[in-house]
Amino acid sequence: MDVIKGTIPGLGAEVSRIFFGTAIPPISTGEDRSLELLDNVLETGINAFDCARSYGLAENMLGKWMETRSNRDRVLILSKCGDIKEGRVRVDRQVILGQLRESLDALRTDHIDIYLLHRDDPEIRPEEQIDTLNEVMERGLARVIGVSNWSHQRIETANRYAVAHGLTGFAVSSPNYGLARQMEDPWGGGCVTLSGPENRDARDWYVRSGMPVIAYSSLGRGFFSGRFCSGDYERAAQVLDGPAQKGYLYRENMDRLRRAEELADRYGLTVPEVAMRYLFGSPMDLFAVVSSASAERLKLSIRAAACPLGSDDISFLESERS
Repeated sequence: MDVIKGTIPGLGAEVSRIFFGTAIPPISTGEDRSLELLDNVLETGINAFDCARSYGLAENMLGKWMETRSNRDRVLILSKCGDIKEGRVRVDRQVILGQLRESLDALRTDHIDIYLLHRDDPEIRPEEQIDTLNEVMERGLARVIGVSNWSHQRIETANRYAVAHGLTGFAVSSPNYGLARQMEDPWGGGCVTLSGPENRDARDWYVRSGMPVIAYSSLGRGFFSGRFCSGDYERAAQVLDGPAQKGYLYRENMDRLRRAEELADRYGLTVPEVAMRYLFGSPMDLFAVVSSASAERLKLSIRAAACPLGSDDISFLESERS
């Protein structure tokens, strides 16, 4: 099945609805077998790669891969900046420009296709960040700018300023979104989610604005991996790492997992397929970050993007009845 693609304003190229997430070993740990894994990803038809300055050696391995394979013109790179330490976020002009230089060096490229601010720094006026990122774009160092983990209200403030001053605003946003409700901030430092009934207004804003959403942790950081069954908290605690347990290991999500298992049995699917088809059933302009060393799992996500769930099934998964 061909990869479903979409567009992001300002890129001028089709983007696979699946972004491959590089914050996993062997890529983040800098192992040479990363090159073969990245080859396999590109062969599936996925052409977009999600990275960040904070993802260990991921940028270095992407850079080595693109240089070794001479394929920079075939791939789209998303990377993110932000100084995030012990819950304290700093994303000012100095951090943006300094980490951009580091990212470009690590990626062995002269530009980043999609450059995001990894968190919101509430002490910095978004106008300052728009000014800085427009300088970056004018120098040809980034093609599209956006944010990760920003509220839609802050995005609106920044983009109103951009319009009023003839500047380029944020074109894309990367919050958490998926079937799993993010009940607590997994890492601290201002994570933002669109999941759950409490965030319906935010999702409606994205539908109205048409801003593309690049959803991270779309399977709840492994909660909907299919590696444990609903109600099995002991096995879940073995499968999920600390941030996943903090963010997603709650009764509400176990209930959603049980309903996903019911749909999986009904349609002959796996639980991850149900969760991904739920994601792409959203009326938002959705892209999803998927991290897996398995080509088969990536292909399941590719198929899910082409076969979203209908509204009745989505309502069933979201129902709050036990």
